[in-house]
Amino acid sequence: MPIKIITDSGSDIPLEYAEKYNVDIVHLPVHFGHELMPEDTDTPAFYAKMRESKELPKTASPSPQVFLNKFKQVEPGTDIMVVCMSANISSTYQTAVIAKEMYEEEGHPNAIEIIDSKNFSGGLSLIVALTAKWSLTCSSLAELKQMVLDKIEEVNAYFTLDTLENVIKGGRLNRLSGAVASVLNIKLLLKISDEGTVEVVEKTRGLPKALSHLLAKLESKQHDYEKAVIAIVHSNCEKLALEIKERILEKHPFKEILFSSMGPVMGTYAGEGGIGVAF
Repeated sequence: MPIKIITDSGSDIPLEYAEKYNVDIVHLPVHFGHELMPEDTDTPAFYAKMRESKELPKTASPSPQVFLNKFKQVEPGTDIMVVCMSANISSTYQTAVIAKEMYEEEGHPNAIEIIDSKNFSGGLSLIVALTAKWSLTCSSLAELKQMVLDKIEEVNAYFTLDTLENVIKGGRLNRLSGAVASVLNIKLLLKISDEGTVEVVEKTRGLPKALSHLLAKLESKQHDYEKAVIAIVHSNCEKLALEIKERILEKHPFKEILFSSMGPVMGTYAGEGGIGVAF
């Protein structure tokens, strides 16, 4: 039985990959003040607008109805798997669960699984991409679910930010410690924890050192380069991200690299100049 894959816009999955594997993306609303940003706003336009705005944009979870509408568009006889960003940083997962209940109460035929990826951005991009690939060959929705849950346990995702302004404004980092770090040019190496939250791994002086420490984390895991996939995400700093990609490939010849820019949801919190890897 075919399986339809749905994710949310916190995944930052490369659009060409989503098109190739027919992955649907549920967009989280992003507001600048009272203005709702159109879903088709391109990434450079978003960052330009954020740069000019005095206040950070605000993100929200989509309504259950948005998910429900997506479910109803899937043709009968096709199972559905929804892979959401971490329930510990967004209520999107809970929204999808409510939509599943509404769908079932209305008597629709397709089976649905909702999965909390315990990840976001690059980590979620990697999980969704593999889920989409596996969905083409797995025997059932139950088998795919187990494969995805196993992968979630394995994924390591790290990132570092050039500016801490957005994570301070967004309430993701203590204002005082963040201000001190900014003055001293301290960069934080951050990790997505096993619970799907953000944790500080290291503090370094300057971005070059932070990026070197980020790349060193790839040594912590054995990679089967013939099969392994790595995700690289950036927040409007493509040139730097391409340099990081080349540095990775010099030592780690991954067969496939998912390369994308953080969209408005993750970009709101990362600010410009952020780099993340997931493997």
